[in-house]
Amino acid sequence: MTIRSSLKLTLLAGTTLAAIPAHAEESEGIGNSIVVTAQKFEQRVEDVPITVTATSGERMEQLGVSDLDELSNYVPGLNIQEQSANNPGIVIRGITSDSGSAQQGPRVTLYYNGVDISRSRGSYQAVYDLDRVEVIKGPQATLFGTASAVGAISLVSAKPQPGVSAELTGGLGNFDYRLLRGHLNAGNDVLAGRVAFEWKTRDGYVKNLAASQDDDLYALDNLGLRGSLRFTPGDDLTIDLIGTFDRQRNGGTPFISGNFPTAAGAANPFGDAQLGGSPLSGSVLGKDKLGLDREVYDANLTAEWQFADNWTFTTVNGYREFDSLETFDADGSAAWFLEFAEDASGWQFSHEGRFAYEGMNLRGSFGWNYFTEDGRQSVPFSGEEGTFLQCLANIAAAAGLNLPCTATDGSVPASQLTGLLTGGAVTQLPYQSRFENQGQNDSYSVFADVTWIPTDALELTAGLRYLWEDRQSGYFASVPVPVLPGLLPADMRAALLAAMPSLAFSLVPGQVDTAGQTYSADDSFDAWLPRFNALYRVSPDVNLYATVSKGRRSPVVQLAATRNAALVSVPRLQIVPEETVWNYEGGVKVATGAVQGSLGVYYQTYSGFQVSKRQDDGSTRTESAGNAKNLGVEAELFVQATDAVSLFINGAYADAKIDEDNTLAPAYSGARFRLQPKFQMAAGFTVDTMIANDVRFFATPSVTHRSTIFFELPNSAKISQGPVTLLNLRAGFAFADDMIEVAGFMRNMSNEDYLLDAGNTGGAFGFPTFIPAEPRFYGIELTARLR
Repeated sequence: MTIRSSLKLTLLAGTTLAAIPAHAEESEGIGNSIVVTAQKFEQRVEDVPITVTATSGERMEQLGVSDLDELSNYVPGLNIQEQSANNPGIVIRGITSDSGSAQQGPRVTLYYNGVDISRSRGSYQAVYDLDRVEVIKGPQATLFGTASAVGAISLVSAKPQPGVSAELTGGLGNFDYRLLRGHLNAGNDVLAGRVAFEWKTRDGYVKNLAASQDDDLYALDNLGLRGSLRFTPGDDLTIDLIGTFDRQRNGGTPFISGNFPTAAGAANPFGDAQLGGSPLSGSVLGKDKLGLDREVYDANLTAEWQFADNWTFTTVNGYREFDSLETFDADGSAAWFLEFAEDASGWQFSHEGRFAYEGMNLRGSFGWNYFTEDGRQSVPFSGEEGTFLQCLANIAAAAGLNLPCTATDGSVPASQLTGLLTGGAVTQLPYQSRFENQGQNDSYSVFADVTWIPTDALELTAGLRYLWEDRQSGYFASVPVPVLPGLLPADMRAALLAAMPSLAFSLVPGQVDTAGQTYSADDSFDAWLPRFNALYRVSPDVNLYATVSKGRRSPVVQLAATRNAALVSVPRLQIVPEETVWNYEGGVKVATGAVQGSLGVYYQTYSGFQVSKRQDDGSTRTESAGNAKNLGVEAELFVQATDAVSLFINGAYADAKIDEDNTLAPAYSGARFRLQPKFQMAAGFTVDTMIANDVRFFATPSVTHRSTIFFELPNSAKISQGPVTLLNLRAGFAFADDMIEVAGFMRNMSNEDYLLDAGNTGGAFGFPTFIPAEPRFYGIELTARLR
């Protein structure tokens, strides 16, 4: 038996243990300083020798933050684009993790109560009843596993506590916004339980003119439920069991065309949409209307055992399962042209065991991790053959016919083409195809981390993770030959096939049938990932830190189908090399009674920088864009000016670009990383004071700003969004010793028009679409508390 096989058996045997990572009690501290577990030990955020932004659940409430994408506006170096709950784009320091392919690994780790939930289609998590959110920047492989190429986001839910407490919030707002959220906690020092929930609905904010659709676009109907149980039979053992359910029944994504007019006029990203979808949506795409149906189930068993004088054993077991179906109109018009769905599902299991020692001059940990996942992404297509060919290639022009894809009155002249070409024998030729990618990943790793404290002022940390992966990919495609060419006269058919040779095999260019087969391929990879940190205490209030660490995104066993010289379908396999990054950074952290702040500078060098490129069959394909670099600065400052007034300001600069004169992929030379602004900042203040006997007034106005972002690589000014500045406010009153609270909120107070995304699937066919971001939202919330 090989050493590797022995290690695998050891790790698999470890999964029989009850498990969870080290935990902290409810976050506590002065001002903006809270206790975090970024290094798996409870520490003040100022004492962690890496760049960490920690935000408590209470602080999120003050800011009026109700979702992760809203929180990212206040965290330097973090940007989250929530195109839908099925497709969140999470960006840390310019690196994006949003691919839906089951064959690819994520780049940014999202942790929920210590469990990796990074798989894109299963990662969205409602943020109600949280203790804190920790954003750890820079690769820290010994702390956060294989996906943390550039950092991690750790969501920690509020844990059950002794005693009885409860909270219930109801809210109303514009666009028929409705909210019901709350929790109930009860228990004692031995056994305590907590139930929390959030139900949130809202009408869509983009009007859809299509008669075939019932709802406006971007409507929300989200439900989250969480049950937690904490068992503490003695001072040395704590066990947490947490179950979570998330459900979305959301309206369609407003992919608004930049080319095709609607009944309301010329194409306008901030105007009404006319997304008709497919008339066969229910039978072909699996869902009658545009929108998202999604369920996520999550179970987590946690335990911490303190033994001997300075030793702790902590482990984590987590299981997560997701199932989502999203139907979308990729052309952004009323035409039956590019109608797709994404049917994605998967499950994952994670186990970690970690021994930790904490002494006077030495602190360290070592352990193992096992992670396995199995997923699939199926993409069905529905179109009408004549409409598709006319909208895509204007083939009627050769016959002297003027048939625009869509007309200014909202009609679809292109739909007449099938009848015209067949002399009225056939007026409509529905077409459907489907491709599916599959992925299974088994990851095994061992790690060790040690901190030496030679003096009270100095801490030196070194850590190393060794990991290996077994990755298996599958691909299937059902792509029928289109009927329309065979119905045409011979000379017309020959001319059409000469102009579009792919029509001999498929309607959608690039789609290749696998003849009923599911192609498969697999490979194994391994890596060593180190980290080195230093912390120097200049004084009790000032710490200096420096870090060097290596991050990695897994290679991709990328599998699809192509045709060989004999025009026979064969597998198309590409092993995309791993992406590695070396991260160098240093900075200063300050924590006094009234002031908390940090300033950090980092420099990152990438090798084998991976980019996702949209294909003309509706899929995305990963490829290497060569080398890249990122130089950045991040700063945060919090000041408790008086007992009643606090101020905050933070900002980030990131010069994140692919190298110039790139010989491997010249098209990407000098391109800025997608979704990453060069500058971003947030500022505001909080007033919290008693204004009368038992009446407290509070208000937190804030402003956020980001510079231009590009939505795709290579960069294009058309597929970008210029600088955006947003004003937000939450304010209200609390009565009866804070047992009753009334608060109003307003986001995007100036009703700024800006884009959430651009390009998208339609862009791969030459017809980019645009998604408008949220308009002005406002409402009022009433909260009752029992303490």
